[in-house]
Amino acid sequence: MSVRILALVGSLRAGSHNRQLAEAAIKLAPEGAEIELFEGLAEVPFYNEDLDVEGKVPAAATALREAAGRADAFLLFSPEYNGTITAVLKNAIDWLSRPYGASAFTGKAAAVVGTAFGQFGGVWAQDEARKALGIAGATVLEDVKLSVPGSVTRFAETHPVDDAEVATQLTEVVARLHSQAGTASAS
Repeated sequence: MSVRILALVGSLRAGSHNRQLAEAAIKLAPEGAEIELFEGLAEVPFYNEDLDVEGKVPAAATALREAAGRADAFLLFSPEYNGTITAVLKNAIDWLSRPYGASAFTGKAAAVVGTAFGQFGGVWAQDEARKALGIAGATVLEDVKLSVPGSVTRFAETHPVDDAEVATQLTEVVARLHSQAGTASAS
């Protein structure tokens, strides 16, 4: 059974190490897991209920919601800005949690991973993302974690897919998410 996982990267920078982690996840996904990297987060305006009206929803937000609607699970890649979640990732969660009572996350498995320059690899931001996802209705895999510290030096000359330790851990994260999503969609 094929499981569709939507990847959301909380950094807009083209050379982002978190984007590289997402690219690695796509390459390392087990058979039966299809990971789609959503490319349009930069175009999604800040959530505003005045915009979230039938016939007025911005095209970028509609595209995000459509991608989320096709997904069986979510994999968020969270950098850490000033000790917390990035605005772009929080905004995506906000758009997908609405309209009230129709969250795209409801009943779907979600995991949060990431890398950051600091010594803890962005754990505070990842914890905040997990909290927001849970409130938005996702089935958050709280024990599925990957926080890679020292991203600037660790990935200066090595793509995460070529870092044996990271590749092994990321493969396990995707396998666990795939398994959880497969179990949820079978019931």
